[in-house]
Amino acid sequence: MDCHMKPVWRRLRKRVFGAWLLLVLAPVAAKGQDAPVVKALTSPPIVIAHRGASGWRPEHTIASYDLAISMGADFIEPDLVLTKDNVFVARHENDITGTTDVASHPEFAARKKTKIIDGESHSGWFTEDFTLAELKTLRARERLPLIRAGNTQYDGQFQIPTLAEIITLAKTRSKETGRTIGIYPETKHPSYFASIGHPMEARLVAQLKAAGWSTAAAPVFIQSFEVNNLKALHRMTGIRLIQLMDATGGPADGAQPSYAAMATPGGLEQIATYAYGIGPNKAMIQDGDALPTNLIIDAHKAGLRVHPWTFRAENMFLPPSMRVGESPAEHGQVEKEIRRFILLGVDGFFTDYPDIGVETRKAMAR
Repeated sequence: MDCHMKPVWRRLRKRVFGAWLLLVLAPVAAKGQDAPVVKALTSPPIVIAHRGASGWRPEHTIASYDLAISMGADFIEPDLVLTKDNVFVARHENDITGTTDVASHPEFAARKKTKIIDGESHSGWFTEDFTLAELKTLRARERLPLIRAGNTQYDGQFQIPTLAEIITLAKTRSKETGRTIGIYPETKHPSYFASIGHPMEARLVAQLKAAGWSTAAAPVFIQSFEVNNLKALHRMTGIRLIQLMDATGGPADGAQPSYAAMATPGGLEQIATYAYGIGPNKAMIQDGDALPTNLIIDAHKAGLRVHPWTFRAENMFLPPSMRVGESPAEHGQVEKEIRRFILLGVDGFFTDYPDIGVETRKAMAR
């Protein structure tokens, strides 16, 4: 850290949950060089454990979420899909072919299907075709075995968790640690689930309300790549909502023509009518080592918080300037990328490595 920045960060450390005021330099040029900018930080960025500590354990397992909490994450993030009997469970997709051992269960062989989901064809096994009791007979597997070979040692050890189990974990660990552990659920394919008779919104709101969470003060964010899903939730609950956006394409419900249009100043103002913030693909803020866009500045002007995704340690996910070695699976310098985005002014960030995220934030406050 530059010498002239150190006194400021020391003051920030002393006022972790107070008003942070810091003029920063954003590392933006092609070789990771700094350039003058940007904005004043108003709060410490939150660390969101993306599918748990998914760099260290198979994603969306209680073991992954629990490890993330131990590493100091502020929020744990479950992707939510529904079972045949309308129970929320945590899976990256409703297609569980690659994240469970379902293919090795002969009793479920006949349930393999081909479906069109959000306009794309998928062949495999799907949560909506299984009851919770049936899903509980399956075991989780590492989704990226070629990149995270170390995680494959845990294949077959963990069940698919329910949202209820994740809520219980967050509350129990909050009591044990003395700090509030939040949850950051994503509704996966809500319009698809509605089309097959499994609407998500009312069920999710009711379950969160039963947990004591229904206002903006709750340690909860609900996120979605779709628009109408969030607008419906906005009418049902006071819980903070996050509009996810990708660097390409648009929402599957067709409510907006593209994410690019939603990322304009006018588009962000529309999002602010129903959402608390945005969760953009990090490339929408800074694509590799290119110059940053104005997305953070424009979003803040619209009154929106910014929580980009996803910070991963492997070379294949990092800008060229931060890679180490030649292997795509080798760990590079993700802490530099996280630092870069904190200095650009993000209000939080998703990471598969919450330990690195927490340590980077802590180091910057020294």
